Amino acid sequence: MKKNRTIRWPGTIWPQEIGKMMKLVVVIFLTLGGLSVSAHTSAQQQHVTLDLKECTVMELFQAIQQQTDLFFVYNHRNFEHIGKLNVQAKNEKVEVLLKRVFKDSKLDFVFNEQTVIIKPQENNKAVVQGIIRDKDKSPLPGVTIIIKGTTTGVTSDKDGRFKLVLPSFRETTLVFSFVGMKTREIVWKGEPELHITMEEEATQMDEVVITGYQTVDRRKSTSSVTSVKMEDLNIPGVSSIDQMLQGQIPDLIFMSNSGEVGVVPKLRIRGTSTLIGNREPLWVLDGIVMQDPVDVPASDLNDPDYINRIGNAIAGINPQDIERIDVLKDAAATALYGTRAANGVIVVTTKKGRIGRPIVNYNLTTTFRQRPSYNDRAINVMNSRERMQFSRELVAQHYPFPDDINMVGYEGLLNQLYNHELTDEQFEKEVERLSVINTDWFDLLTKNSVSHSHTISISGGSSEATYYASIGYTRDNDVVWDSNNERYTATMKMNTNLTSWFNASLNVNGNVSTRQYYQQELSPMDYAYKTTRALPAYDENGEYFYFQKRKWGTISPEYYRYNILNELENSSYNQRGSALSVTANLQFSLINWLKANVIASYQTSNTIQESWWGEQTNYAAKLRGTEYGVLPAPRTEGEPDYLGNPTYTGGTSLLPYGGELSHNQSDNHSYTVRLQLDGNYSFGKSDQHNINGSIGFEMSSTRNRGYSRTERGYYKDRGMSFVNDIDHEKFPDYAQWVLQNPARMTDGKSNTISSYASISYSYYNYFTVNTNARVDGSNAFGDQSNDKLLPIWSASANWNISELPGLKETKWLDFLRLKASFGYQGNMLSDQSPVMIISKEPLNSHFGENVASVSRYPNPNLKWETTTSYNLGMELGLFQRKVMIEAEYWWKHTEDAFMDKSIAMMNGVPNDIYQVNQGDIDNHGYNVSLTFMPYQSQDWFWSVSTSISKTFNKMKSKVDVDQYELSNFLNGSALVKGKPIGTFYSYKFIGLSPVNGGPMFDDYADNPEILRGLNKYDTYTRVLTPSGRREPTISGNLNTTLRWKNIRLNGNFAYSLGNKIRLFAIYNAASDAVMDAQNIRPENNVSKFFLNRWRKPGDERHTNIPAIIGKGDDNYSLYERHWSDKYQDIQPLATSVWEMYDYGDHRVVSGNYLKCSNLGLTYQFTETMLKKLRLSRLDVSFSATNLFTISAKELKGQTPTQGGFASIQLSDRPTYTLGLTVSF
Repeated sequence: MKKNRTIRWPGTIWPQEIGKMMKLVVVIFLTLGGLSVSAHTSAQQQHVTLDLKECTVMELFQAIQQQTDLFFVYNHRNFEHIGKLNVQAKNEKVEVLLKRVFKDSKLDFVFNEQTVIIKPQENNKAVVQGIIRDKDKSPLPGVTIIIKGTTTGVTSDKDGRFKLVLPSFRETTLVFSFVGMKTREIVWKGEPELHITMEEEATQMDEVVITGYQTVDRRKSTSSVTSVKMEDLNIPGVSSIDQMLQGQIPDLIFMSNSGEVGVVPKLRIRGTSTLIGNREPLWVLDGIVMQDPVDVPASDLNDPDYINRIGNAIAGINPQDIERIDVLKDAAATALYGTRAANGVIVVTTKKGRIGRPIVNYNLTTTFRQRPSYNDRAINVMNSRERMQFSRELVAQHYPFPDDINMVGYEGLLNQLYNHELTDEQFEKEVERLSVINTDWFDLLTKNSVSHSHTISISGGSSEATYYASIGYTRDNDVVWDSNNERYTATMKMNTNLTSWFNASLNVNGNVSTRQYYQQELSPMDYAYKTTRALPAYDENGEYFYFQKRKWGTISPEYYRYNILNELENSSYNQRGSALSVTANLQFSLINWLKANVIASYQTSNTIQESWWGEQTNYAAKLRGTEYGVLPAPRTEGEPDYLGNPTYTGGTSLLPYGGELSHNQSDNHSYTVRLQLDGNYSFGKSDQHNINGSIGFEMSSTRNRGYSRTERGYYKDRGMSFVNDIDHEKFPDYAQWVLQNPARMTDGKSNTISSYASISYSYYNYFTVNTNARVDGSNAFGDQSNDKLLPIWSASANWNISELPGLKETKWLDFLRLKASFGYQGNMLSDQSPVMIISKEPLNSHFGENVASVSRYPNPNLKWETTTSYNLGMELGLFQRKVMIEAEYWWKHTEDAFMDKSIAMMNGVPNDIYQVNQGDIDNHGYNVSLTFMPYQSQDWFWSVSTSISKTFNKMKSKVDVDQYELSNFLNGSALVKGKPIGTFYSYKFIGLSPVNGGPMFDDYADNPEILRGLNKYDTYTRVLTPSGRREPTISGNLNTTLRWKNIRLNGNFAYSLGNKIRLFAIYNAASDAVMDAQNIRPENNVSKFFLNRWRKPGDERHTNIPAIIGKGDDNYSLYERHWSDKYQDIQPLATSVWEMYDYGDHRVVSGNYLKCSNLGLTYQFTETMLKKLRLSRLDVSFSATNLFTISAKELKGQTPTQGGFASIQLSDRPTYTLGLTVSF
């Protein structure tokens, strides 16, 4: 018989072995501590055979010990509630026997090697709790949480919170599921509270591509599309999405030549595919093409110097309502949009409702915008003392000033001295006073401004219906004078699941805006640059100081007083606009793989532009013929002339009373109806074959109506009324003006009918092949029957190498895709007609009958402008997407491109220009994007992304030899075979004359015979040298985000390379010239370049700034005119050498720049703080934009985004923005 090894507590039977006693002590402490010690496997597997009648628990233990080497530890009081036992076992495991005996006894046991510990059952159940939110930090109610492998679970409450009881404290896997969200599995490891973020399943940025017609699985996407979330694009303080795209989208070139608020940038996707057609991309909002508020001519939009203050199709959309954008770049992506998409498509997807309780979100930004200053590096003009000294030097060298100069500044004081109005002492005293006056025109004409934007939104819903609605207000105050933009926006988006087979959605967007600018003729920035700082703005009494400014275009000089501040106060340019779009979408599930879609959309917009000149302005004085307060003389009859004919005086005023008001109104209405079938069918043993396709029919119509009129005799401050009783006999010139300027109305309509189809075949996810086709028919297309319709089509494919067996299982490779596409697209000018359009006009008083005029000459032979494109692409993801690389190469070739052709005057065509198919254009390029995450942990996250895009562009065909003038070559609007579009030319500068400091050029002056008889094209391409292209060839960005716990720091940098710019003119009378060296006037400022001008022989070795050579200089005749004007058979090469200097190749510098687009710091309040504040989200941010720009030092501060081709504009100003986002 074995020894008794039972231990009782208390009243214990002790064993004799000391070693075993120590062992038991440890076991007892473990037991009392509530710890479970696992039994050794061999001990649990021992068997016993028993047949006991009416035994106690202790007797059972003794019987087991007799047959095994086990011993028991227990407290006998735990057995008091257990009576006598009948135990029978035949070769039964001890563990199984004990479970059977203690099944309902509330006792438990634990094996620890050969020791069996008997103890009361403990409540080991654990409670896990937490909160579930979506990616916007909004709570998600109704989420199902179950214990994996069981049916035990709960759902989250209205606040997204849940509490679940677990059977034990062990690690447990919980499964979170929700309709429309990705299912998540989370391992609970004893955390006191879980914070779960659910992601939407259908719209993950890295999973789908949205084209407007389809939503495509990215693994099956065969086209070139760049998708960006709005949160990655958003720049606080910027009110329009297009302003946020600089450097962010591969293959998209961003150009802006003005930093004013509301100015629309120029966007080019993959080069220039059309010459005279619209080069801007197509904007699409939630699948519907957006219309511009005003029909701006393509020639203006294509002009690199044009500044669009009117706005574009997307200007009325609040960025806070945008979820993402998808930029469609190749033919495979844009083919379904037909002729409108030749320049690429930007698809904007707005936010939609979410399932859950209503969440209210409020977003606020307050932006400080810094005004320019003379202390800026970009302002390179003289101060008062430098300017006064410059005038003194001109007088000393006997510079002959113009006879009609304004008597201000040094010259005005000198005139007073010569007229004995000032003594020598008074003269010097006044000169010193003006030398230190340093009028700060930038302080007077610009100001630091504060702008603000507010958006409040609400979203929520259930599995049956979701909704999103928002209202927004934005006030953008510019730094220039009183310019500002004000916008109200409202949007509502509702999605309903009416039945299992029928869904419906309604999307409504509306906006009301006002824009206030100065009159373009005033151009405050240009004035601040070009006006001498020695000219006071106020007199000694604090009143406006006026100087006499000449009115140009009159036989005898006329002068009227001028003060820029008075002009700005008494003039304005205002724009009021409103727009509304309503889109309804009905979706029918016909069978499980086939759906039908019906979309109907209506858009309307109204834009009113008003330009006002008050009666106190210099503008009105020139029209009136008198100063403000002096009535113009009416027409009176005088003495007959010597022939007896009557003579008259007076009556020449064009504005007898009041001011002038120009009113332009544009009304746009359009509708789109689309019927579409979508199929997604899989077949095969494992559904390895998949066919996905769409077929549709679309009909759209656009109606544009315009009204414009200019009225005179307007009093804005007197009830906005007009003088209506001006006697036309007393003011016949005004009467003639009224007759020649009637109101004008326009009415245009465009109808388009289209059919389209898209079909894809996929084998597993290994590869996909796709083809798209569309046919457009329109009343604007050509008259030839075979040109009525143009088929637009594409073919493309992709190969998911990473899905192949053997690679799919690798942990380091996430995805590797190759794609290729080919497409054929077309374009047509919307303002051309196959037939003559005759405009019926009213009664002609001269002929006494109704008249008509030709509004549009017929152009029946105009064919489609067609573009063939290719695209090759690669996408690679490594190490759980810690490294992602995208690369593409593309090529586009345009044939039959539209061009302007000069024709003889006798044809009667307006401007002697006719549109023909004559161009041939090549575009090709590549882009590479890289995203990597160097470090990621629970508290830290760091990501870096960069991209680079290169575009090559070339004109392949030769234009008409006399198509372009000299000015077209100098400003880059001439098209030259073999050169990129936008290439500008310059004169070949040799240097300065060592004799007189005048500029010298290689212009064939020594061999003019070579140029005799040459046409314009051959002459200018021979004499001039190509300086470069105006549009950049390379663009890219560098973005980084660093997060530590609840603090996020982000930086965005953009760069642009490959273009050239011309320095601002300093010598000729061009619009961008600071001064005309042949016509120096005291009211004008002078560039600091002149401080380093040639003064004596030898200076030409260290400066290229010519001497001032006026009419009194013996060398003046050498530079006054160009030698080419003496020859009848040589094309004019220049008006003067001074013009050649400003357009010389030495004045061309690199336009490359690196710009700090945005730096931002955001703090997200913790969950603990949010609980106390009863909020679901609270973010505070600070950001700064345009902090610095690194560019060529030769610019001397001239901004690299503005070339010396037009008037000086406001540069991009530094801004500082505070932001607040609250959700509750």
